[in-house]
Amino acid sequence: MIKPENNWKYKSLFNLEKTRVDNPGEAPTRLATRCTELVKIPLNEYSIEDLRLMIGQELGLSYLVPLAIEKLTDDLFAEGDLYEGDLLANVLKINRIFWKQNPDLWTQVDNLIVNRKYEIDKLKISVEKFYN
Repeated sequence: MIKPENNWKYKSLFNLEKTRVDNPGEAPTRLATRCTELVKIPLNEYSIEDLRLMIGQELGLSYLVPLAIEKLTDDLFAEGDLYEGDLLANVLKINRIFWKQNPDLWTQVDNLIVNRKYEIDKLKISVEKFYN
């Protein structure tokens, strides 16, 4: 995992990852437009929906997953624009390669969900990809 600077939450993914940023007006879809906009916004300004969206696209995971874990620690079923628990659902769908490279983050998520599987299942959120 990348060792973040102390003030990393106040920086954008553009600054942290030196991400190439396109002109949002030239993006082919609304999703691409929003992701392009979010790359330029400081991470501390991200909403639950912004985190859900970017994690769903697997963008900036080294920075956004720790933020998501903070939000999920406060409210495991934090909700973006789709449904209760949509942030958790996207975190659990992250590619297993990321989790293999970041076992500490995997353990933190596992600790959040291990005793709440009944509630997670009740909301029809799959844990299958996370555990396989």
